[in-house]
Amino acid sequence: QVQLVESGGGLVQAGGSLRLSCTASGRTFSRYAMGWFRQAPGKEREFVAAINWSGSSTYYAVSVKGRFTISRDNAKNTVYLQMNSLKPEDTAVYVCAVRGRIYYAIDANEYDYWGQGTQVTVSS
Repeated sequence: QVQLVESGGGLVQAGGSLRLSCTASGRTFSRYAMGWFRQAPGKEREFVAAINWSGSSTYYAVSVKGRFTISRDNAKNTVYLQMNSLKPEDTAVYVCAVRGRIYYAIDANEYDYWGQGTQVTVSS
């Protein structure tokens, strides 16, 4: 079993930045790929970014590429999402997830464990 706890969400003005953290416990974090997803009110959950087990490979949704950066610190069992140049359309609950494989996927169904999420609100 894996427990995931996100933090770092909040209210920020358009153009601002936030750094989300997701700390895992319960299993060997460093063996698994991680992903960030988001869900806005009335919309389906969408893929944001993912990182492989070592941090050597990442992948981003087109909507966030160039603005968001995913990274991980396996010594701290933590994955990060640095979000810059935030836009009102980035407003959503951001959730991290663990995939029980060393390589990532963009399909949410490929992930095995999920956090509770953290709210990000970007005002215009």
